[in-house]
Amino acid sequence: MLDNENAQPFLFDDIRPTPPLKMPKTVTWNLWHGCLKYSEGCRNCYVYRQDATWGRDSRTIRKTAQFNMPVERRMDGAYKYPPGSLFYTCFTSDFFMGDVGADRWRRDAWRIIRERSDCAFFIITKRILRFLDCIPDDWGAGYENVTIGVTCENQRRADERLPFFRALPIVRKAFIHEPLLSPLDISAHLFPGVEEVVAGGESGADARACRYEWFLSLRTQCESAGTPFIFKQTGARFIKDGRLYVIPRRLQHSQAVKADINYTP
Repeated sequence: MLDNENAQPFLFDDIRPTPPLKMPKTVTWNLWHGCLKYSEGCRNCYVYRQDATWGRDSRTIRKTAQFNMPVERRMDGAYKYPPGSLFYTCFTSDFFMGDVGADRWRRDAWRIIRERSDCAFFIITKRILRFLDCIPDDWGAGYENVTIGVTCENQRRADERLPFFRALPIVRKAFIHEPLLSPLDISAHLFPGVEEVVAGGESGADARACRYEWFLSLRTQCESAGTPFIFKQTGARFIKDGRLYVIPRRLQHSQAVKADINYTP
């Protein structure tokens, strides 16, 4: 039986710093803040943890001062954020959540995304079932500069969300399995057009443990389908070869990289 008394500090012995990858300029764009817990993966939400340290109520949805960030300009009239920038969009809420404010603000958000067609926007959601009620009139087959990642934390949510996701008019699609809470069989859902599968464990003091073999299984499924797989981070409590590892937040990403199980076709 696993317990914290037998927990090991590191998953892999080699903990030398991992060289940073060359990436486009990335920006986190949180248009509104706050969210309502929606499914099993929300139990230990990092937004709730962070807000608690400031005495904030995470259930209050509020527009932020960042709302117009992608279209802000410098004194010379040029955009502050250059063409090719990648905006991680609405990561302290859910872009498709059902809220009177969010439903109203989303219309302007689409306008901004459309204006910055020279940039990329990455949106992750658990509320994919609301998608058709939330897109703009000119969406058509989808905006070329928008990737939608649907989060599925366990088999129940994968079976609920992924078949619906497959039929949606979205140009760029991704599967996100964070926090991964159970083994997953997504092989029937890895349709052509899924650009990547990203998986990771849960962070925080109360994190639920995940198992190395769950990630290996996802990688194998992705290999069979020819779909890229990214093991993004281990989470705080990780089980490998029958041993429980408690991994500090600062090492969770680098330890996943050192596992060397990412797959690129």
